[in-house]
Amino acid sequence: MKPRSLFSLLCSLVVFGEVIHELVSQAAVNGDTSPAAGLSENDSGLEMTNENSPLTAADPPSPFSPKQNGGAASPAGDQIPISGKRTRKRCGSEDDSSCSEEKFRACATGGSSLRKTPRPRTIFQAGLTSHSKPRSRERVRQSKHYKSSPMTPSVELLEQDSKDSAQSSATATSLEAVREPEYKDNKGFSIGELVWGKIKGFSWWPGIVVSWRATGKRQATHGMRWLQWFGDGKFSEVSADKLEAITAFPKFFNQSSYTKLASYRRAIYQALEMASIRAEKTFPPCDSESPEEQVKPMLDWANGGFQPKGLDGLKPPENSGEFNCFPILSVLEVSPPDYFPIAKKPRVSICKSKTGTEEVYSREQMVNEVLKNNRSIEDFCISCGKMRAATFHPLFEGGLCQSCKDVYLEISYMYDDDGYQAYCTVCCGGREVLLCGNANCCRCFCVDCLDILVGAGVANSARYLDPWRCYMCQPLQQYGVLKRRHDWSIKLQHFFVIDNGREFESPKMYPAVPAEQRRPIRVLSLFDGIATGYLVLKDLGIKVDMYIASEVCEDSISVGVVRHEGKIQYVHDVRNITRKNMAEWGPFDLVIGGSPCNDLSIVNPARKGLYEGTGRLFFEFYRLLSEAKPKEGEDRPFFWMFENVVAMGVSDKRDISRFLECNPVMIDAIEVSAAHRARYFWGNLPGMTRPLCASGMDKLELQDCLEHGRVAKFGKVRTITTRSNSIKQGKDQHFPVMMNGKEDILWCTELERIFGFPVHYTDVSNMGRGARQKLLGRSWSVPVIRHLFAPLKDYFACE
Repeated sequence: MKPRSLFSLLCSLVVFGEVIHELVSQAAVNGDTSPAAGLSENDSGLEMTNENSPLTAADPPSPFSPKQNGGAASPAGDQIPISGKRTRKRCGSEDDSSCSEEKFRACATGGSSLRKTPRPRTIFQAGLTSHSKPRSRERVRQSKHYKSSPMTPSVELLEQDSKDSAQSSATATSLEAVREPEYKDNKGFSIGELVWGKIKGFSWWPGIVVSWRATGKRQATHGMRWLQWFGDGKFSEVSADKLEAITAFPKFFNQSSYTKLASYRRAIYQALEMASIRAEKTFPPCDSESPEEQVKPMLDWANGGFQPKGLDGLKPPENSGEFNCFPILSVLEVSPPDYFPIAKKPRVSICKSKTGTEEVYSREQMVNEVLKNNRSIEDFCISCGKMRAATFHPLFEGGLCQSCKDVYLEISYMYDDDGYQAYCTVCCGGREVLLCGNANCCRCFCVDCLDILVGAGVANSARYLDPWRCYMCQPLQQYGVLKRRHDWSIKLQHFFVIDNGREFESPKMYPAVPAEQRRPIRVLSLFDGIATGYLVLKDLGIKVDMYIASEVCEDSISVGVVRHEGKIQYVHDVRNITRKNMAEWGPFDLVIGGSPCNDLSIVNPARKGLYEGTGRLFFEFYRLLSEAKPKEGEDRPFFWMFENVVAMGVSDKRDISRFLECNPVMIDAIEVSAAHRARYFWGNLPGMTRPLCASGMDKLELQDCLEHGRVAKFGKVRTITTRSNSIKQGKDQHFPVMMNGKEDILWCTELERIFGFPVHYTDVSNMGRGARQKLLGRSWSVPVIRHLFAPLKDYFACE
């Protein structure tokens, strides 16, 4: 190198050093701590942008994240503590050297790392806390929605105007933008306000106005507000015209819902807890041990107008920001069963009064009794450890007490958006669960069950196994005290059939009709959908004399009219069918139906139950069934069937059984199709409780349902609903099909094969893919209905 050139280079380095010194000095004036700290903070911010930007994150950001409440962001290289209910791992990450080099280049050029490819990350959600493990359904449900996600730095909210702009300037600009009001339509209800909200199909419910950034979704449209509902923490976009201040408590509080719905009680309590924190309201200690008496002062305070401060005392803190304007994490973690009685609990006390003083065991003591004292595990409830189990556990050796049985009946078939069980396969609880790595398995096991029932440290070891297979997929042997039943599939069926709460007389059995005396069948189908009943009867070769169908969905009616050439007589709304109509159309040989499950399914946090909303439509089925039954002296075969979702409250299930005077049969379509679809069936059809067996025409694997040139990534798929994301599979939410080397969704023709319908069955009236999936998502599984209707061939004329 020439001397002159070397001298020029040295001069350039000196000038560069002076520039750096000036930048550092300026940072010190602006309040930065040190050059090293400032560089580290900048690096950390860029790293957080890569991994947790709303543009790239796998999960939406949550307003309950500890990092949004003042916690410092963890450096990329540090061990992130477990903070999630479900543990999901994604393999593959860049080495430290390449990561550091990338960050150095980003800092040196002054550019934002938003444009860089996001690094794979490990996702944790709502982890273990100091609270005890939930046992009841309501306590379990309140913990599942709190999925924490690191707060996105404010610098990534705005695009940098120039790569050469200073970091401090960009940060200040971002913070000013964040302080600007988000809702500018002059309709009130700013972020952080406590309100009553109303959405179509649901009653008024308490919630809190939040920023769109808290939801992980788009900005609210003009005149709308993003609300987070108390009770389950979910988000909805609600019109500002459908909002009222929380001070209108006497007007919108529903005493009936408060008495019947645990989710509504939980929401009311959490809203009042938040209001009391803001108003700095304290309540005198209650001498009574009754939960109702303990909560009554809060309700009286709310009905009295939240005095003495009123509405002014309920306003959000003035220093609240767009991201973290309400400290509701502690409020949403309140366990309602500690304050509100669950309707099922008194049943347990009856059992205790019969058996005298019950020995109380923890699960740790239960394990010790079984392993060291050779006690039979069938004597214990393996979910909570109580002695004198009320029934058997359907999957594993051991029992369940009455309260744990009720929980299991309600939520064992409840699934999350990723297709996995919402709660542990053993106890139907758990704050943190491990997902089975078997692509065809949708089960999960909680950390508590693994560490207590299998062995200490098992859960931690399982985190590092990829894939980890659950104890329903591993070989049949004993793991600690946990052992799968060899006949679990039969036990599972039996578990849902028997219900010690009520016994009913066996339904009347009709003798088979001689072939020469059989006549075509006359059918009344309520909530008919896309005429699955008619399709199955024709497939079985049963002659149909008359098929009266009640249906209000125009698309469903179009499918029935076109595919069955007008042979179905539609009568629209079931509520308009009178006794006179029944006399004119009858007599009927078969009455079938399945009322909407919106207000019965416990997946819906705002469900109204059997006696409100769409739940009441069951009584329309019951009314018309009573009208259609043979009158006194009529000796003719008469059959009926009612269907609904398995994931309903135990009290609703028992009330339906009480009216229909029989217990349901639980049938999962996974045995005869390529998809899960567990449903309850009540009825008097012959052989309803017989084992479900696949026929030669059933397509049992997903690959059998696909078009040529497409490859299935899974053997079976999760329950397909009306929601488009129910197509995605597994903890990583993959599409189930590969085509031309890329993942692809299920086509409509493939969905029809999965449900057992003929190809293009729903292809009418120029309906799009979404509309066709909604029709299928509300329908019955054809192979299951064929299994139930097959014995009718012995009673009615066949072709």
